[in-house]
Amino acid sequence: ARSRTVGELLAPTSPFDKKCGRENWTVAFAPDGSYLAWSQGHRIVKLVPWAQCLNNFLLHGTKNGANAVSTRLPRQSSESGQKNKPCEHIIDCGDIVWSLAFGSSVPEKQSRCINIEWHRFKFGQDQLLLATGLNNGRIKIWDVYTGKLLLNLMDHTEVVRDLTFAPDGSLILVSASRDKTLRVWDLKDDGNMMKVLRGHPNWVYGCAFSPDSSILCSVGASKAVFLWDMDKYSMLRKLEGHHNDVVACEFSPDGALLATASYDTRVYVWDPHIGVILREFGHLFPPPTPIFAGGANDRWVRSVCFSHDGLHVASLADDKMVRFWRIDEEYPVQVAPLNNGLCCSFSTDGSVLAAGQDGSVYFWATPSQVSSLQHLCRMAIRRVMPTSQVKNLPIPCKVVEFLCYQI
Repeated sequence: ARSRTVGELLAPTSPFDKKCGRENWTVAFAPDGSYLAWSQGHRIVKLVPWAQCLNNFLLHGTKNGANAVSTRLPRQSSESGQKNKPCEHIIDCGDIVWSLAFGSSVPEKQSRCINIEWHRFKFGQDQLLLATGLNNGRIKIWDVYTGKLLLNLMDHTEVVRDLTFAPDGSLILVSASRDKTLRVWDLKDDGNMMKVLRGHPNWVYGCAFSPDSSILCSVGASKAVFLWDMDKYSMLRKLEGHHNDVVACEFSPDGALLATASYDTRVYVWDPHIGVILREFGHLFPPPTPIFAGGANDRWVRSVCFSHDGLHVASLADDKMVRFWRIDEEYPVQVAPLNNGLCCSFSTDGSVLAAGQDGSVYFWATPSQVSSLQHLCRMAIRRVMPTSQVKNLPIPCKVVEFLCYQI
């Protein structure tokens, strides 16, 4: 089935504007659904209020809606009422933007007790930050409500390829870089760098926190998929199975599954607690042998993300297609065309998928399905129980297999 187009936001096309219009490597939604941000190429990041963006799509149609968003959204002129009226911002980061991430001081899920100590900034209880990773190795932290620069983090020596905030509201930021390291930053302590995670033999392409912030997944060149214990800052395990560089990863909403995307034309869905591959979503049929999967082809998978219903995964590949998969089906349930796509992300409520292409963003309606009571119960259990504990429950084997996503 063809996915329904919701709208598009187009980048400026002026041939003399050297600040935007090239690759869009990153797109993200704020945890509370208030903002959408994406890199327009070169140095520019665009921040738009997501609710107003959707309203413009509905009022003016998909293409006109994009123009309306570009011209009619109010700019921030003063700090008064800044949290009541989300406003558009255009941020010049000073160098090519490779990654961005939203961070909130309000936990997405109440999973840990956090001792909050305020330092340089007078953070409110609903502080919303935007981190941008740059080509020169710097990370710049911006106040989303005002568009002002708050911090400039300098320690990486190569491109900052990905960024992720802990979902627990602690404002702990992890950065992944081509310098083969991951670095852990505490933004509530003036951006102090807490730890350097070493172990990747080559470039690190991506990183993602588990929903309870206890585990970090990092992926990179040389088939690397690593899991880290974020309490001890130590490596938990390596996941082996891909045949080429692994470039993207994301946990399911309950933390029971991990999706990874690779240049070997595959998306794997893992049980991260035991290191087993549960699903394989192939983008080339028949699937290439390990020798051919390790080389160049026109099916490199560029991005993968989990829907918030825990039932769907979206992938974006070099064959000019966006695919929506159900975790219990072998073939895509919906597809959409997209040339030169590099990144994708589900909206906070999971109803829309945003994908970046050549400095612009395109939006599709995601597959809509009412989750079964069994699946909702499974997600509730898996949020608090790892696989090892589930297998020790005194319940029938078939129920255990269902709770472990094995059927």
